[in-house]
Amino acid sequence: MALQISATNPEQPALLLDLPWHTQLDRWPDEHLVALPRGISRHVVRFASAGPEVMAVKEITERAAVREFGLLRDLHRLGIPAVDPVAVVTGRVGPDGEPLESALITRHLKGSLPYRSMFESTMRPTTVKRLMDALAVLLVRLHLAGFAWGDCSLSNALFRRDAGAYAAYLVDAETGQIQQSLSRGQREYDIELARMNIAGELMDLEASGSLHPSVDPVPFGAAIVRRYEDLWHEVTRESVYPVDKRHYIDRRIRRLNELGFDVAEMQIARSPVGDTVTFLPKVVDAGHHQRQLLRLTGLDAEENQARRLLNDLESWMAGEEDYAPGDPLGARPEVLAHRWVRDVFRPTVRAVPLAMRGDMDAAQIYHEVLEHRWYLSEKAGKDVGLETTIEDYIAHVLPDQVSAMTPSTEAEARFSP
Repeated sequence: MALQISATNPEQPALLLDLPWHTQLDRWPDEHLVALPRGISRHVVRFASAGPEVMAVKEITERAAVREFGLLRDLHRLGIPAVDPVAVVTGRVGPDGEPLESALITRHLKGSLPYRSMFESTMRPTTVKRLMDALAVLLVRLHLAGFAWGDCSLSNALFRRDAGAYAAYLVDAETGQIQQSLSRGQREYDIELARMNIAGELMDLEASGSLHPSVDPVPFGAAIVRRYEDLWHEVTRESVYPVDKRHYIDRRIRRLNELGFDVAEMQIARSPVGDTVTFLPKVVDAGHHQRQLLRLTGLDAEENQARRLLNDLESWMAGEEDYAPGDPLGARPEVLAHRWVRDVFRPTVRAVPLAMRGDMDAAQIYHEVLEHRWYLSEKAGKDVGLETTIEDYIAHVLPDQVSAMTPSTEAEARFSP
């Protein structure tokens, strides 16, 4: 069978044809490869340059490649944080005429790291907890969408900085399946696998001396179960309120918004005697602040980054003369948001030299500038302003980050669009 490349974008096959598909992946020449940190995988995985982009290439059977490609596309349509599927390559044949395994190609997630690379410098327990929180949020989002992962672990996720926290992305969907909804037993199976896998991964780190002495693998493995159960309970529980306390429903919705979820559909029922109201969020969508920021400004950011940027936007709007909420003669929020992007956000990000940004995206840069502004203002006892903050941030914060940049991060920065 001739070589076939099935891609999501009609422009991709031409770029991918230049890669040495007639050679086993673990023997690809260095000229095609990009030195980026790789996680543990049961398959051979390499990062390769295809035009201006970096692709992750995984060598697996044709059936598994096609199935995982389809699952990743489904997750992408559902808005679930996962690596972006690019293509499946089949019909590979070596120079000796022997067939080679097929390949699944995904787009490298810029700014992401596998957990083992993050533990190369011993992480504090609070940072490890943030990783667990990010993985728990991802698992809840998957289960809400009806996706049973079947192999939840730190190894099968990638992590990106999201303001002061992390965002987790699914990177391996090979064992997953999508259904209309999941039973309690299916969810509990996923959670138990996560607990065992994470405890085992932390034990491996402990054996290699990469784990903080105060981190006990077993309790930390169990912590994701508690975090998951708390979050799942909050987004799915049924609430019963007195009929004269209907504003409690608004309070519950605001609480879900604070957790990053929107209530897309709800069920409200009054008791037969009319003294209570039952509220049940039937459909809960993640990404509340992301969608709000995107609608107002056109900026696409992680959830915590979006929350921070929205807070800054609201503070800035309050100081504008034509800001008059509820007044039809006042400027619309979209107009003020566009002005904030043009006059505040973009100039701040552009002030940071490209060579010093590393793997940080624009939203993360702006978040760090805001954090530094708070630090300087606390120290000075007054607001020091953005201009002073940017100068100090470039002079005293960024140099330390650049000196700590690893060779793999430098390679990513070179190949990132």
